Amino acid sequence: MQARKRYILVLFTVLFILLMYYGGLHMLQHHRSEQASVAAGLRPFDHSDAVYEHDTQTSTSQRNLAQTAQSKDHKCRMETCFDFSRCRDGFKVYIYPIINQQKPSQLYSDMLASIRESRYYTANADEACVFVPSLDTLDRDKLSSTYVKNIAGSISQLSHWNNGRNHLIFNLYSGTWPDYSEDLGFDIGEAILAKASFSQQYFRPKFDISLPLFAKTHPQKGGHTGDLQANNFPVQRKYLLAFKGKRYLVGIGSDTRNALYHLHNGVDIILLTTCKHGKNWQKHKDVRCDHDNAEFDKFDYQVLLHNSTFCLVPRGRRLGSFRFLESLQAACIPMVLSNLWELPFSEVIDWSKAVIMGDERLLLQVPSTVRSISAEQILRLRQQTQLLWNSYFSSTEKIVHTTLEIIRERVERHLARPSYIWNHHPGALSIFTEYSTNLQSYPFYARSTGTPPAAKFSALVLVQTAPTSISAPLMRLLANVGKSAFAHQIVVLWQVDKPLPPKSRWPKLAVPLTVIEGDLRSLSSRFAPNSVIEMDAILSLDEDAQLTTDEVDFAFTTWQTFPERLVGYPARNHYWDQAKARWGYSSKWTNEYSMVLTGAAFYHRYYHYLFTHMLPSSLRKHVDTTNNCEDILMNFLVAQVTQLPPIKVTQRKQYRDTMLASVVAASTSLATNKWLSAEHFHQRQECMNYFTTVLGKMPLIRSQMRLDPVLYKDYVSNLRKRYRQIEMVDPKPRT
Repeated sequence: MQARKRYILVLFTVLFILLMYYGGLHMLQHHRSEQASVAAGLRPFDHSDAVYEHDTQTSTSQRNLAQTAQSKDHKCRMETCFDFSRCRDGFKVYIYPIINQQKPSQLYSDMLASIRESRYYTANADEACVFVPSLDTLDRDKLSSTYVKNIAGSISQLSHWNNGRNHLIFNLYSGTWPDYSEDLGFDIGEAILAKASFSQQYFRPKFDISLPLFAKTHPQKGGHTGDLQANNFPVQRKYLLAFKGKRYLVGIGSDTRNALYHLHNGVDIILLTTCKHGKNWQKHKDVRCDHDNAEFDKFDYQVLLHNSTFCLVPRGRRLGSFRFLESLQAACIPMVLSNLWELPFSEVIDWSKAVIMGDERLLLQVPSTVRSISAEQILRLRQQTQLLWNSYFSSTEKIVHTTLEIIRERVERHLARPSYIWNHHPGALSIFTEYSTNLQSYPFYARSTGTPPAAKFSALVLVQTAPTSISAPLMRLLANVGKSAFAHQIVVLWQVDKPLPPKSRWPKLAVPLTVIEGDLRSLSSRFAPNSVIEMDAILSLDEDAQLTTDEVDFAFTTWQTFPERLVGYPARNHYWDQAKARWGYSSKWTNEYSMVLTGAAFYHRYYHYLFTHMLPSSLRKHVDTTNNCEDILMNFLVAQVTQLPPIKVTQRKQYRDTMLASVVAASTSLATNKWLSAEHFHQRQECMNYFTTVLGKMPLIRSQMRLDPVLYKDYVSNLRKRYRQIEMVDPKPRT
C-alpha cells in the first residue's frame, strides 16, 4: 500500500515538472517573438492591448457593436472603395443641399462654408469628385443636444450615396456614456471617414483621415498665430511638465488621469486634476478629491501652459483631447499618453518632429523621459509645433482644407507634395504643385536646398496714363531700369483706353521691351500669372516711380537674400483705431512700417499664382470694383504666407518732399488727383478692413528694419561707395 502511494506521488511530480517545463518554454518563445516585433519596428501590442484603449469596465458587447459598424468595409482603400473616374475633370467637392429643414450646427456650418469658399467647391454634382452631406454628423453622442436622430435613413436616400462611395463624412464625437464606442449610429459604407479621436483599431490607413479634436469656439478663419514669438534661451521654461484637467472617478478614461498624482511634485512637474465636473461627481468622490481640488485652484491654466516646456496630453473619455491643440499653439511640446490614438493628419505630418509619445502603461517613466531630452531637441520640437499649428490647425478652415488636400493628393498622385513640403515652412496649403513640382521653383526653400538666387529680374511696369512725350516719367523710368546689369527684360502692362504709341516713341534699351495690353476693368490682373514674364524675380513698378539704376540694383541684391519677401521703397503702416474699433491706414513718415507698396518693389513671381488661385475671389473682385488696393492685397497675401514683414530699403526723407511737389505740379487741382484725395485714402482704409474680415485676421506684421548701403559722410569715402548715386541724386517718384 505504501509503495502504491509512493508511485502515485512520483507520477504527479513528473507530470508537474513536464507541465512547468513546456509551459515555460512556450512563454519564453512568445516573449522572444514579441521582442523581435519590437526590434522590427512593430507595435508591441497584442490583441489584448487593443482592448486597453477602452476601459476594463467596457463591455464586450459594446466593443463588438463598434467593430460591427465598421468591419463591413474595414479593408477599404482608395483603390477598392473610391471611383477615380468621377475625378477626370479635376478635384471638385459638392455639398448636398439641406434636406427636411435639418439645419446643421454652427460648427458644421462653418466647415461647410470653408468648403464652399475654397478652390475645390462646385455647385454641379455631375462634375464632383467628392460629395459631402449637409446632414450634421459631427456629434454622434446620443446625450448631446446637437445629436441628429434617424440619420441613417436620410444618409441612404442621398441622390449619389452609392453605399458611400466618394463621400466624405466628418465626425468629432462618437458614442456616449459609459462606453464611448466608435459607433456612429449609421453605416458609413465605403465613405471616407474624417474623425477625431480615431483609434488605430478602426482606422483604415490611406483611406480614413484622423482629425484633431477642436472646440466649437475654434476660429472659422484666420485664427491666432502660435504663441512662440522668439526662441528664448535657455529653452527650458519655469515648469518642466504640466497638466490641468478633469479626473474621471469611474468609467472609461479614469486609469491614467487618476494616477497622475504620483508624478506631481509641486516644483517643476505640475499635474493637476479636479473631481468637480458632471452633475453627480460627489456621489463618486474619493479620499483625494478635496486635496486635488484645492491644488487645482492654485494654478491658472494659461500661466501653466505658457510657462511649461512639456505639456502632458493624456487621453480623456476619448482618445483625443483638446489639450493637444492648446499645447501646439502655446509652443508647449505635447507629451502624448493615449495608446492606439491615430494622431491628426498622420498620413502627411511627421509627428516625431513635434511631439513626444509615451505609453499609458509606463506612466512612471514620463519624468525621466522628458528630462532626457536635450536643449537642442527642445528647440527643434518647439519650432515645429509652431509650424504645424500655423499651417494646419489654427482655424476650422485650415483643418477642412488640409483634409481635402490629403484626399486630393490621393486622387491626383502626380501632384502629391513630398513629406518635406508638408513638414517645412510655409506648409503644404501654400504650395501648389500645379505651379511646379520642383522645389527650386519656390521662394521658400532657397536656403535649405542651396538654390542660388535669381541672377536677373523681369521688370513689370503698370501704365494707366498715356505718356505725352519721350521725356515723360515713364520713359525715364524705362531707361533707368534698362541700364541695370541685372535686368533681363521689361514688360509694360498697358491699361490705358488709348492706342499703343508707335514703336518709335519707345526708348531704345539694352534689354528686350514687351508691351502687352491689360484688362481695363481688372486692376487685379496686374498680378495674374503671365508666360511673358521669364524670371522668378519681378520688379513691380508704377509708371511714375522714378528710381535710379543704383536704387534698382541695390533693391535687387537685397531681394536675393530675402526671396520670399516683398522688398522695396515706398512703405506704409497699419494701426488699430480704438475709437472707431477698426483698422487704420497710415502714410506718415515714421520708423515703423508693415507694407511695401508694389509701385517700386521686388517679389517672387510665385505670388502671382497665389494671388490668382489662393486668395478668395471676393477679394480680387473688390480690387476691381474700387480700382484700388491691389498693392495692399499683395502685402496681405505675402504676410499671410510667410508670417514675416516686408523689407524696406534706402529710406530717404527727400522722397516724401519731392513726391508731393511732383504730384502737385502735375495736377491742376489737388482735389482731382486720386493719390492725394480724401476719397482715395478712405478707400484704402475700407479695403484693409474688408480684407481682414474675409481672411479672418490681420496678417500684416510691423517692422522697424531698414536696409541701406554702407554710408560714409566724407567726400573721399563717398566716391568708393558701390551705390553712391543713391545719396547724390534727388529723384521725383509719385506718392
